[in-house]
Amino acid sequence: MNIEPKAPADIAAAIINPVSYAEWDGLLDKFDVLRRDMPVARIENGDLHDPFWLVTGYDDVMRMSKDNATFLNNPRGVVFGARQGEAMIKEITGGSPHLVNSLVALDAPIHPQYRRLTQEWFMPKNLRQLEDEIGALAKTTVDRLVDAGPEADFVPLVSAPYPLHVVMQILGVPEEDEQRMLFLTQQMFGGQDEDLNKTGMANMTAEQITQLVVGAVADFEAYFARLAKEKRGNPTADVASIIANAKVDGEYLNDRDMAGYYIIVASAGHDTTSASTAGAMMALAQDPEQFARLKADRSLLPGIVEEAIRWTTPVQHFMRTAAEDVEIGNVQVKKGDWLMMSYISANHDERIFDNPRKFDAARSPNRHLAFGAGAHQCLGLHMARLEMRILFNELLDRIETIELAGEPKRAKSSFVGGLKTLPLRYTLST
Repeated sequence: MNIEPKAPADIAAAIINPVSYAEWDGLLDKFDVLRRDMPVARIENGDLHDPFWLVTGYDDVMRMSKDNATFLNNPRGVVFGARQGEAMIKEITGGSPHLVNSLVALDAPIHPQYRRLTQEWFMPKNLRQLEDEIGALAKTTVDRLVDAGPEADFVPLVSAPYPLHVVMQILGVPEEDEQRMLFLTQQMFGGQDEDLNKTGMANMTAEQITQLVVGAVADFEAYFARLAKEKRGNPTADVASIIANAKVDGEYLNDRDMAGYYIIVASAGHDTTSASTAGAMMALAQDPEQFARLKADRSLLPGIVEEAIRWTTPVQHFMRTAAEDVEIGNVQVKKGDWLMMSYISANHDERIFDNPRKFDAARSPNRHLAFGAGAHQCLGLHMARLEMRILFNELLDRIETIELAGEPKRAKSSFVGGLKTLPLRYTLST
Protein backbone atom coordinates (compact mmCIF):
# COMPACT_ATOMS: atom_id res chain seq x y z
CA MET A 1 0.00 0.00 0.00
CA ASN A 2 1.28 3.45 -0.89
CA ILE A 3 1.00 5.12 2.50
CA GLU A 4 1.68 8.69 1.49
CA PRO A 5 1.47 9.48 -2.24
CA LYS A 6 2.68 13.07 -2.48
CA ALA A 7 1.52 15.24 -5.38
CA PRO A 8 4.25 16.74 -7.59
CA ALA A 9 5.20 20.27 -6.55
CA ASP A 10 3.73 21.94 -9.65
CA ILE A 11 0.37 20.24 -9.16
CA ALA A 12 0.34 20.91 -5.42
CA ALA A 13 0.96 24.60 -6.10
CA ALA A 14 -1.73 24.75 -8.79
CA ILE A 15 -4.42 23.22 -6.58
CA ILE A 16 -4.35 26.15 -4.15
CA ASN A 17 -3.57 28.89 -6.69
CA PRO A 18 -6.71 30.77 -7.76
CA VAL A 19 -5.07 31.64 -11.09
CA SER A 20 -5.10 27.93 -11.99
CA TYR A 21 -8.89 27.90 -11.85
CA ALA A 22 -9.08 30.58 -14.52
CA GLU A 23 -6.93 28.38 -16.79
CA TRP A 24 -9.59 25.69 -16.94
CA ASP A 25 -8.25 23.17 -19.44
CA GLY A 26 -4.82 23.15 -17.82
CA LEU A 27 -6.41 22.55 -14.43
CA LEU A 28 -8.51 19.68 -15.77
CA ASP A 29 -5.34 18.17 -17.23
CA LYS A 30 -3.79 18.14 -13.77
CA PHE A 31 -6.85 16.52 -12.23
CA ASP A 32 -6.76 13.87 -14.97
CA VAL A 33 -3.19 13.03 -13.97
CA LEU A 34 -4.08 12.80 -10.29
CA ARG A 35 -7.13 10.58 -10.83
CA ARG A 36 -4.98 8.23 -12.90
CA ASP A 37 -1.81 8.18 -10.80
CA MET A 38 -2.79 9.10 -7.23
CA PRO A 39 -6.53 9.67 -6.69
CA VAL A 40 -5.84 10.50 -3.04
CA ALA A 41 -2.76 12.73 -3.00
CA ARG A 42 -0.87 14.56 -0.26
CA ILE A 43 -0.70 18.30 -0.93
CA GLU A 44 2.15 20.18 0.75
CA ASN A 45 3.41 23.70 0.08
CA GLY A 46 5.89 24.48 2.83
CA ASP A 47 4.66 26.79 5.57
CA LEU A 48 1.83 28.35 3.57
CA HIS A 49 -0.85 25.95 4.77
CA ASP A 50 -1.26 22.71 6.68
CA PRO A 51 -0.84 19.57 4.55
CA PHE A 52 -4.07 17.99 3.34
CA TRP A 53 -5.29 15.07 1.26
CA LEU A 54 -6.73 15.91 -2.15
CA VAL A 55 -9.48 13.47 -3.16
CA THR A 56 -10.20 13.52 -6.90
CA GLY A 57 -12.18 10.38 -7.85
CA TYR A 58 -15.95 10.44 -8.12
CA ASP A 59 -16.60 7.36 -5.98
CA ASP A 60 -14.33 8.57 -3.17
CA VAL A 61 -15.84 12.08 -3.16
CA MET A 62 -19.33 10.59 -3.15
CA ARG A 63 -18.42 8.32 -0.24
CA MET A 64 -17.01 11.23 1.77
CA SER A 65 -20.03 13.40 1.01
CA LYS A 66 -22.40 10.78 2.37
CA ASP A 67 -20.34 9.64 5.37
CA ASN A 68 -20.76 12.63 7.67
CA ALA A 69 -19.83 10.61 10.74
CA THR A 70 -16.31 9.86 9.47
CA PHE A 71 -15.65 13.03 7.50
CA LEU A 72 -16.54 16.08 9.57
CA ASN A 73 -17.19 19.71 8.69
CA ASN A 74 -15.82 20.67 12.10
CA PRO A 75 -13.36 21.38 13.63
CA ARG A 76 -11.37 22.66 10.60
CA GLY A 77 -12.34 25.16 7.95
CA VAL A 78 -14.70 23.77 5.33
CA VAL A 79 -13.04 25.97 2.69
CA PHE A 80 -9.31 25.84 2.08
CA GLY A 81 -7.35 28.56 3.87
CA ALA A 82 -3.76 29.50 4.60
CA ARG A 83 -2.38 29.20 8.13
CA GLN A 84 -2.17 32.95 8.63
CA GLY A 85 -5.80 33.51 7.69
CA GLU A 86 -6.99 30.60 9.82
CA ALA A 87 -5.14 31.93 12.85
CA MET A 88 -6.74 35.36 12.43
CA ILE A 89 -10.23 33.88 12.15
CA LYS A 90 -9.76 31.86 15.34
CA GLU A 91 -8.55 34.97 17.13
CA ILE A 92 -11.58 36.94 15.95
CA THR A 93 -14.13 34.23 16.75
CA GLY A 94 -12.61 33.09 20.01
CA GLY A 95 -11.40 29.77 18.65
CA SER A 96 -13.83 28.82 15.88
CA PRO A 97 -12.26 28.17 12.45
CA HIS A 98 -15.48 29.40 10.83
CA LEU A 99 -15.90 33.12 10.34
CA VAL A 100 -19.54 32.45 9.44
CA ASN A 101 -21.36 29.85 11.52
CA SER A 102 -23.54 28.58 8.69
CA LEU A 103 -25.08 25.25 7.73
CA VAL A 104 -21.96 24.17 5.83
CA ALA A 105 -19.90 24.47 9.03
CA LEU A 106 -22.15 22.26 11.17
CA ASP A 107 -22.24 18.53 11.91
CA ALA A 108 -24.91 16.30 13.41
CA PRO A 109 -26.87 16.55 15.62
CA ILE A 110 -27.04 20.34 15.19
CA HIS A 111 -26.88 20.37 11.39
CA PRO A 112 -30.10 18.37 10.71
CA GLN A 113 -31.98 20.44 13.30
CA TYR A 114 -31.00 23.69 11.58
CA ARG A 115 -31.47 22.35 8.05
CA ARG A 116 -35.04 21.24 8.80
CA LEU A 117 -35.98 24.82 9.63
CA THR A 118 -36.07 25.85 5.97
CA GLN A 119 -35.92 22.55 4.08
CA GLU A 120 -39.65 22.42 3.33
CA TRP A 121 -39.60 26.03 2.12
CA PHE A 122 -37.00 25.11 -0.52
CA MET A 123 -38.89 22.06 -1.81
CA PRO A 124 -40.49 22.17 -5.30
CA LYS A 125 -44.06 22.25 -3.95
CA ASN A 126 -43.44 25.57 -2.21
CA LEU A 127 -41.18 27.01 -4.90
CA ARG A 128 -43.90 26.60 -7.53
CA GLN A 129 -45.69 29.47 -5.81
CA LEU A 130 -42.77 31.73 -6.73
CA GLU A 131 -42.73 30.97 -10.45
CA ASP A 132 -44.65 34.09 -11.48
CA GLU A 133 -42.40 36.37 -9.41
CA ILE A 134 -39.25 34.74 -10.75
CA GLY A 135 -40.69 34.88 -14.26
CA ALA A 136 -41.17 38.64 -13.93
CA LEU A 137 -37.53 39.03 -12.86
CA ALA A 138 -36.41 36.87 -15.78
CA LYS A 139 -38.39 39.01 -18.24
CA THR A 140 -36.89 42.23 -16.87
CA THR A 141 -33.43 40.70 -17.08
CA VAL A 142 -33.86 39.57 -20.70
CA ASP A 143 -35.29 43.02 -21.55
CA ARG A 144 -31.86 44.44 -20.65
CA LEU A 145 -30.11 41.96 -22.91
CA VAL A 146 -32.48 42.73 -25.79
CA ASP A 147 -31.99 46.48 -25.36
CA ALA A 148 -28.20 46.13 -25.24
CA GLY A 149 -27.91 44.10 -28.47
CA PRO A 150 -26.67 43.01 -30.88
CA GLU A 151 -23.57 42.47 -28.68
CA ALA A 152 -23.21 42.38 -24.91
CA ASP A 153 -21.36 40.76 -22.02
CA PHE A 154 -23.80 38.21 -20.65
CA VAL A 155 -22.29 37.97 -17.17
CA PRO A 156 -22.74 41.51 -15.76
CA LEU A 157 -25.93 42.05 -17.75
CA VAL A 158 -27.78 38.76 -17.10
CA SER A 159 -26.15 35.89 -15.22
CA ALA A 160 -24.81 37.94 -12.30
CA PRO A 161 -27.79 40.22 -11.49
CA TYR A 162 -30.62 37.74 -12.16
CA PRO A 163 -29.97 35.22 -9.34
CA LEU A 164 -29.07 38.11 -7.03
CA HIS A 165 -32.53 39.63 -7.65
CA VAL A 166 -34.17 36.27 -6.98
CA VAL A 167 -32.36 35.47 -3.74
CA MET A 168 -32.82 38.99 -2.40
CA GLN A 169 -36.52 38.75 -3.16
CA ILE A 170 -36.92 35.47 -1.26
CA LEU A 171 -35.00 37.00 1.65
CA GLY A 172 -37.20 40.07 1.67
CA VAL A 173 -34.29 42.43 0.99
CA PRO A 174 -35.51 45.62 -0.71
CA GLU A 175 -34.22 46.32 -4.21
CA GLU A 176 -32.33 49.42 -3.10
CA ASP A 177 -30.12 47.22 -0.87
CA GLU A 178 -29.23 44.67 -3.55
CA GLN A 179 -26.03 46.36 -4.70
CA ARG A 180 -24.82 46.46 -1.12
CA MET A 181 -25.44 42.73 -0.82
CA LEU A 182 -23.60 42.14 -4.12
CA PHE A 183 -20.61 44.15 -2.92
CA LEU A 184 -20.46 42.21 0.36
CA THR A 185 -20.71 38.91 -1.52
CA GLN A 186 -17.83 39.96 -3.77
CA GLN A 187 -15.73 40.80 -0.73
CA MET A 188 -16.43 37.39 0.80
CA PHE A 189 -16.11 35.19 -2.30
CA GLY A 190 -14.55 37.24 -5.10
CA GLY A 191 -11.44 38.29 -3.23
CA GLN A 192 -9.09 36.21 -5.35
CA ASP A 193 -9.99 37.90 -8.63
CA GLU A 194 -9.04 41.52 -9.17
CA ASP A 195 -11.92 42.08 -11.62
CA LEU A 196 -14.57 40.82 -9.20
CA ASN A 197 -13.68 41.98 -5.72
CA LYS A 198 -13.57 45.72 -6.55
CA THR A 199 -11.51 46.32 -3.42
CA GLY A 200 -7.91 45.83 -4.54
CA MET A 201 -7.60 42.47 -2.75
CA ALA A 202 -5.23 41.17 -5.39
CA ASN A 203 -2.53 43.45 -3.99
CA MET A 204 -3.26 42.78 -0.32
CA THR A 205 -1.54 40.51 2.16
CA ALA A 206 -3.41 37.51 3.62
CA GLU A 207 -3.89 39.50 6.83
CA GLN A 208 -5.38 42.48 4.97
CA ILE A 209 -7.71 40.22 2.99
CA THR A 210 -8.88 38.49 6.16
CA GLN A 211 -9.57 41.85 7.80
CA LEU A 212 -11.60 42.97 4.78
CA VAL A 213 -13.63 39.76 4.76
CA VAL A 214 -14.18 40.10 8.51
CA GLY A 215 -15.57 43.57 7.87
CA ALA A 216 -17.90 42.22 5.19
CA VAL A 217 -19.18 39.51 7.54
CA ALA A 218 -19.77 42.07 10.28
CA ASP A 219 -21.70 44.25 7.83
CA PHE A 220 -23.78 41.26 6.72
CA GLU A 221 -24.50 40.35 10.35
CA ALA A 222 -25.56 43.86 11.29
CA TYR A 223 -27.84 44.13 8.25
CA PHE A 224 -29.53 40.80 8.83
CA ALA A 225 -29.93 41.45 12.55
CA ARG A 226 -32.08 44.44 11.64
CA LEU A 227 -33.94 42.40 9.02
CA ALA A 228 -34.60 39.58 11.53
CA LYS A 229 -35.99 42.03 14.07
CA GLU A 230 -38.38 43.38 11.45
CA LYS A 231 -39.45 39.92 10.28
CA ARG A 232 -40.00 38.69 13.82
CA GLY A 233 -42.36 41.57 14.44
CA ASN A 234 -44.02 41.47 11.00
CA PRO A 235 -43.52 38.04 9.42
CA THR A 236 -44.27 37.54 5.72
CA ALA A 237 -44.13 34.53 3.38
CA ASP A 238 -40.42 34.83 2.59
CA VAL A 239 -37.61 32.63 3.87
CA ALA A 240 -36.24 35.52 5.94
CA SER A 241 -39.32 35.30 8.14
CA ILE A 242 -38.87 31.53 8.50
CA ILE A 243 -35.31 32.03 9.77
CA ALA A 244 -36.18 34.96 12.04
CA ASN A 245 -38.98 33.06 13.75
CA ALA A 246 -37.40 29.59 13.80
CA LYS A 247 -36.82 27.87 17.13
CA VAL A 248 -34.58 24.96 18.11
CA ASP A 249 -35.34 23.29 21.44
CA GLY A 250 -37.83 26.07 22.12
CA GLU A 251 -35.32 28.89 21.65
CA TYR A 252 -34.79 31.37 18.81
CA LEU A 253 -31.45 31.03 17.00
CA ASN A 254 -28.72 33.09 18.62
CA ASP A 255 -27.49 36.15 16.71
CA ARG A 256 -24.41 34.45 15.21
CA ASP A 257 -26.24 31.35 14.04
CA MET A 258 -29.12 33.36 12.61
CA ALA A 259 -26.74 35.67 10.76
CA GLY A 260 -24.89 32.62 9.43
CA TYR A 261 -28.15 31.22 8.09
CA TYR A 262 -29.00 34.45 6.29
CA ILE A 263 -25.48 34.79 4.89
CA ILE A 264 -25.36 31.28 3.44
CA VAL A 265 -28.73 31.75 1.72
CA ALA A 266 -27.76 35.20 0.41
CA SER A 267 -24.31 34.27 -0.85
CA ALA A 268 -24.65 30.61 -1.88
CA GLY A 269 -27.86 31.35 -3.76
CA HIS A 270 -26.19 33.96 -5.91
CA ASP A 271 -22.70 33.16 -7.26
CA THR A 272 -23.37 29.47 -7.88
CA THR A 273 -26.47 29.95 -10.05
CA SER A 274 -24.76 32.83 -11.84
CA ALA A 275 -21.85 30.58 -12.80
CA SER A 276 -24.08 27.74 -14.04
CA THR A 277 -26.25 30.13 -16.05
CA ALA A 278 -23.23 31.65 -17.78
CA GLY A 279 -21.79 28.19 -18.42
CA ALA A 280 -24.99 27.04 -20.13
CA MET A 281 -25.08 30.15 -22.30
CA MET A 282 -21.46 29.72 -23.36
CA ALA A 283 -22.11 26.11 -24.33
CA LEU A 284 -25.13 27.11 -26.40
CA ALA A 285 -23.24 29.96 -28.06
CA GLN A 286 -20.55 27.48 -29.08
CA ASP A 287 -23.10 25.04 -30.52
CA PRO A 288 -25.71 26.80 -32.73
CA GLU A 289 -27.35 23.49 -33.66
CA GLN A 290 -27.96 22.63 -30.02
CA PHE A 291 -29.38 26.11 -29.42
CA ALA A 292 -31.77 25.68 -32.37
CA ARG A 293 -32.89 22.25 -31.12
CA LEU A 294 -33.57 23.69 -27.69
CA LYS A 295 -35.64 26.53 -29.15
CA ALA A 296 -37.74 23.99 -30.98
CA ASP A 297 -38.05 21.47 -28.15
CA ARG A 298 -38.18 22.85 -24.60
CA SER A 299 -38.32 19.32 -23.16
CA LEU A 300 -34.53 19.37 -23.63
CA LEU A 301 -34.18 22.25 -21.18
CA PRO A 302 -33.79 20.20 -17.95
CA GLY A 303 -30.89 18.35 -19.57
CA ILE A 304 -29.24 21.63 -20.54
CA VAL A 305 -29.60 22.95 -16.99
CA GLU A 306 -28.27 19.78 -15.35
CA GLU A 307 -25.31 19.48 -17.70
CA ALA A 308 -24.43 23.16 -17.22
CA ILE A 309 -24.29 22.62 -13.47
CA ARG A 310 -21.98 19.59 -13.87
CA TRP A 311 -19.84 21.14 -16.60
CA THR A 312 -19.33 24.37 -14.66
CA THR A 313 -19.20 22.96 -11.10
CA PRO A 314 -19.46 26.38 -9.38
CA VAL A 315 -18.61 25.11 -5.88
CA GLN A 316 -15.18 23.73 -6.68
CA HIS A 317 -14.27 22.11 -3.36
CA PHE A 318 -15.10 21.60 0.28
CA MET A 319 -12.84 20.44 3.09
CA ARG A 320 -13.47 17.71 5.65
CA THR A 321 -11.63 16.42 8.75
CA ALA A 322 -11.24 12.70 9.47
CA ALA A 323 -12.99 11.73 12.71
CA GLU A 324 -11.01 8.49 12.91
CA ASP A 325 -8.33 6.52 11.11
CA VAL A 326 -9.80 5.52 7.75
CA GLU A 327 -8.72 4.13 4.42
CA ILE A 328 -9.85 5.92 1.28
CA GLY A 329 -8.60 5.30 -2.23
CA ASN A 330 -6.13 2.70 -0.87
CA VAL A 331 -4.50 5.40 1.25
CA GLN A 332 -4.45 5.40 5.04
CA VAL A 333 -5.81 8.67 6.42
CA LYS A 334 -5.27 9.40 10.09
CA LYS A 335 -7.70 10.85 12.61
CA GLY A 336 -7.51 14.64 12.46
CA ASP A 337 -6.21 14.77 8.88
CA TRP A 338 -7.61 17.50 6.64
CA LEU A 339 -9.04 16.50 3.24
CA MET A 340 -10.18 18.41 0.15
CA MET A 341 -13.03 16.99 -1.93
CA SER A 342 -12.56 18.22 -5.50
CA TYR A 343 -15.97 18.46 -7.08
CA ILE A 344 -14.40 19.64 -10.33
CA SER A 345 -12.35 16.48 -10.62
CA ALA A 346 -15.20 14.21 -9.52
CA ASN A 347 -17.49 15.74 -12.15
CA HIS A 348 -14.84 15.10 -14.82
CA ASP A 349 -14.12 11.50 -13.83
CA GLU A 350 -14.09 9.60 -17.13
CA ARG A 351 -15.08 6.38 -15.34
CA ILE A 352 -18.45 7.97 -14.58
CA PHE A 353 -18.94 10.54 -17.34
CA ASP A 354 -18.21 9.63 -20.95
CA ASN A 355 -16.12 12.36 -22.60
CA PRO A 356 -16.54 14.58 -19.51
CA ARG A 357 -15.18 17.79 -21.07
CA LYS A 358 -17.91 17.74 -23.70
CA PHE A 359 -21.10 19.64 -22.92
CA ASP A 360 -23.73 16.98 -23.58
CA ALA A 361 -27.30 18.07 -22.87
CA ALA A 362 -28.51 14.53 -23.50
CA ARG A 363 -26.15 13.04 -20.89
CA SER A 364 -28.05 10.38 -18.97
CA PRO A 365 -27.68 9.49 -16.24
CA ASN A 366 -26.07 12.68 -14.98
CA ARG A 367 -25.44 11.99 -11.30
CA HIS A 368 -23.01 14.86 -10.86
CA LEU A 369 -21.69 16.11 -7.55
CA ALA A 370 -22.01 19.84 -8.15
CA PHE A 371 -24.66 20.04 -5.41
CA GLY A 372 -22.76 17.70 -3.11
CA ALA A 373 -24.53 14.63 -1.72
CA GLY A 374 -25.91 13.26 1.51
CA ALA A 375 -26.90 15.37 4.49
CA HIS A 376 -25.01 18.41 3.21
CA GLN A 377 -26.43 18.37 -0.30
CA CYS A 378 -27.18 21.92 -1.42
CA LEU A 379 -30.36 23.16 0.22
CA GLY A 380 -31.17 25.38 -2.77
CA LEU A 381 -30.72 22.87 -5.62
CA HIS A 382 -34.40 22.99 -6.62
CA MET A 383 -34.31 26.78 -6.55
CA ALA A 384 -31.24 26.88 -8.81
CA ARG A 385 -32.84 24.56 -11.37
CA LEU A 386 -36.08 26.53 -11.30
CA GLU A 387 -34.34 29.88 -11.79
CA MET A 388 -32.31 28.60 -14.74
CA ARG A 389 -35.29 26.93 -16.41
CA ILE A 390 -37.42 30.07 -16.18
CA LEU A 391 -34.63 32.34 -17.42
CA PHE A 392 -33.75 30.14 -20.40
CA ASN A 393 -37.38 29.78 -21.40
CA GLU A 394 -37.53 33.57 -21.60
CA LEU A 395 -34.21 33.78 -23.47
CA LEU A 396 -35.26 31.14 -25.98
CA ASP A 397 -38.50 32.98 -26.69
CA ARG A 398 -36.70 36.20 -27.54
CA ILE A 399 -33.25 35.33 -28.90
CA GLU A 400 -33.09 33.79 -32.38
CA THR A 401 -29.37 33.10 -32.79
CA ILE A 402 -26.35 33.45 -30.55
CA GLU A 403 -22.56 33.18 -30.90
CA LEU A 404 -19.44 34.21 -29.06
CA ALA A 405 -18.25 37.76 -29.73
CA GLY A 406 -14.91 37.33 -27.99
CA GLU A 407 -13.01 35.09 -25.61
CA PRO A 408 -14.87 34.18 -22.38
CA LYS A 409 -12.81 34.49 -19.18
CA ARG A 410 -13.10 32.53 -15.95
CA ALA A 411 -12.69 33.95 -12.46
CA LYS A 412 -9.51 33.40 -10.48
CA SER A 413 -11.02 31.59 -7.54
CA SER A 414 -10.29 28.27 -5.88
CA PHE A 415 -13.66 28.04 -4.09
CA VAL A 416 -16.68 29.36 -6.01
CA GLY A 417 -15.84 29.85 -9.66
CA GLY A 418 -17.21 30.37 -13.13
CA LEU A 419 -17.16 32.82 -16.00
CA LYS A 420 -16.56 36.48 -15.24
CA THR A 421 -17.00 37.62 -18.86
CA LEU A 422 -19.03 36.12 -21.71
CA PRO A 423 -19.14 38.40 -24.77
CA LEU A 424 -22.03 37.43 -27.04
CA ARG A 425 -23.42 38.42 -30.42
CA TYR A 426 -27.09 37.65 -30.99
CA THR A 427 -30.16 38.30 -33.10
CA LEU A 428 -33.71 38.69 -31.85
CA SER A 429 -36.77 36.61 -32.61
CA THR A 430 -39.41 38.31 -34.71
